[in-house]
Amino acid sequence: MNRVLEKYYLSTMYSLEFILGFTGNIIVVFGYIFCLKNWKSGNIYLFNLSLSDLLFLCTLPILVNSYSEDQWAMGSTLCHSNRFLLHANLYSSILFLTVISIDRYMLIKYPFREHVLQKRKTALIISVAVWVSVILELLPLMYFLEPVTPANNYKCLDYASSGDPAENLIYSVFLTVFGFLIPLVVMCCFYVKMVLFLKNRSEQVSSLLTLEKPLTLVVLTVVIFSLLFTPYHIMRNVRLASRIPALAVSACTQGVINTIYIITRPVAFLNSAINPVFYFLMGDHFREMLMAKIRWLSSRLTTTSK
Repeated sequence: MNRVLEKYYLSTMYSLEFILGFTGNIIVVFGYIFCLKNWKSGNIYLFNLSLSDLLFLCTLPILVNSYSEDQWAMGSTLCHSNRFLLHANLYSSILFLTVISIDRYMLIKYPFREHVLQKRKTALIISVAVWVSVILELLPLMYFLEPVTPANNYKCLDYASSGDPAENLIYSVFLTVFGFLIPLVVMCCFYVKMVLFLKNRSEQVSSLLTLEKPLTLVVLTVVIFSLLFTPYHIMRNVRLASRIPALAVSACTQGVINTIYIITRPVAFLNSAINPVFYFLMGDHFREMLMAKIRWLSSRLTTTSK
């Protein structure tokens, strides 16, 4: 069952994520580069989120090929680099989505003046800090990943299926707490702060209507964030725990756990295909700017053809 899931389910899901995500993120990147003239803090965070998604999406064709062929033919270095980029996207996306929720809160709280956290210089510093922190927290991953050898049938094993399960579980719990749970708590905290802020301003109807959209978008972010990432982190830790010999988990139970874990993996990385939606909804008039640019190009092409 697990081999069938890897060959058909993972290959299909990662192929769809690549097609949808790559198309959407390319549009966003070029849209920001060629359409956006006045960059704000939110634009900088969203642009970095798109770059993170593109890095991950570029690894998918190799993964799809290896799962469909049931073998990794690229060597251990490329295997580990691929897995590193995959996890870097996961945790950088989480952090940038968290930072974006903070930025949205600052936007509704200080609509008529620029807070220090919303300055472009601050946004650039925070973006660099996010990338550096993600790289540093994922460096141990290169040690825990298992090399491609005849012992594992020349497969590029995922993190939860590699190496010593007891050691890997400790590191996995560390990533779960500091890479996922803490950002989730921060995001929920600012969601609650937005609710309280809007409640205090509820008597001002015009302000409530103005702030309704940012609140709806952040609520949507929290819901998607939780639905996509929570099952993966739970099952990754359960999968590692089931492999520890001292726990004596039966082979049948291990197989069921691995099956559920395989199902959650592409679900977690589905965020790369969904994230471009936030550029159209949360970007400052991004959709309007992009459509205006497309209309301008169309008119130029029409004039040239005549």
